[in-house]
Amino acid sequence: MTGVLGAIADDFTGATDVAVAFRRGGLRTLLFFGVPPETEVPPPHDAVVIALKSRSIPAEDAVSSSLEALRWLRNRGADQLYFKYCSTFDSTPRGNIGPVLDALSRALGPGAVVTTPSSPKHGRTQYQGHLFVGDTLLAESPMRDHPSTPMTDSYLPRLLRAQTSAPVALVTHDVVRRGETAVREVVEGESGYVLVDALTEEDLRLLGRVAAGSPLVAGAAGLATGLAATRGSATPAASDVGTPTGPAVVLSGSCSARTLEQIAVLRRLGRPAYRLDPVTTPDPDLLAAEALTWYDSLTDNGGPVIYSSSSPADLKRIQEALGVERSAGILEKATGLIAVGLAGRGVRRLVAAGGETSGAIVTALGVRGGVIGAEAAPGVPWIHPVGEGRPVLLLKSGNFGGPDLLATVSEAVV
Repeated sequence: MTGVLGAIADDFTGATDVAVAFRRGGLRTLLFFGVPPETEVPPPHDAVVIALKSRSIPAEDAVSSSLEALRWLRNRGADQLYFKYCSTFDSTPRGNIGPVLDALSRALGPGAVVTTPSSPKHGRTQYQGHLFVGDTLLAESPMRDHPSTPMTDSYLPRLLRAQTSAPVALVTHDVVRRGETAVREVVEGESGYVLVDALTEEDLRLLGRVAAGSPLVAGAAGLATGLAATRGSATPAASDVGTPTGPAVVLSGSCSARTLEQIAVLRRLGRPAYRLDPVTTPDPDLLAAEALTWYDSLTDNGGPVIYSSSSPADLKRIQEALGVERSAGILEKATGLIAVGLAGRGVRRLVAAGGETSGAIVTALGVRGGVIGAEAAPGVPWIHPVGEGRPVLLLKSGNFGGPDLLATVSEAVV
């Protein structure tokens, strides 16, 4: 294949995850935050990832932005599209996974779309159509309490059928065990969307081969790695960026159980910590100014954390006081202002926890795109922005990384 592999991701941390998957598969990969202008002249590449903030917005807006991204990619030679959604299938019965898939399918033509959220590197697997987070069913995991996309069902065909009128088929693991030919025969006999069980990286490489000629493929970063393997090499694409150095700050908005655990590790280590409380200070400008004043007062910043991450009970209190949309808007704007203020104060490494937090930071800093650097954890790379004067970024999905990840990546490096 000589064309370009294009990808559209429904949030910024997911985009970094899939960009790393492509790079790991030997593809020279570019990452853009938002749809680039038509005048953009990208450097040589094998794959392009466009990061959108479309996971939790109204479905019609998610569809519109995704189609805009598709047009840009096709005009730049993309002959295959990968729609990247979260490995925990974050969505509601209204969307947005189904509506976006429907729109992309109509634009790219008929044919079954192979899809799976399985990503074993991140502890996500699909078996008998059920999504597992580690050894726990999705609906019994902390995702059950997600503030905007609570996942109370683990059976993927039922979840996807609630979002689309297209057929949804399931290929169970007994078929996958019979090999590539058996899976291909089933897929070729279907239409609409085909959810395929996958438990291992080898399963995903098999699915990558099955989907290699399809105009549209969808899933988490696991299947993206399998797809890249059909185009690239066994050696990750080289990068000319070094290890990031300089002062670091963690900005966290994710309320996932893993991120809360990571913040607890920071606090146990005695790292300076400041909590953003939109109920006490509902003005985002003032909320940001107070946080920056606190930062200025530190005598030894020691990799501090500024966070709005909350337990389910605290989050409910905040949302009852301010409303879901208003509280989220206050925190996103404040976080962006804080990021700009920290960059102006010489912070050279910004670590973001959470997709919406990452989007707020990237947007506020005016980061258009970047070069993918080394991974701090699977699917969590350092991103070196295009242009001078902007901090190096680490955009972490809420559920990603071990308990000590935030502590490790924000340690002093000179």
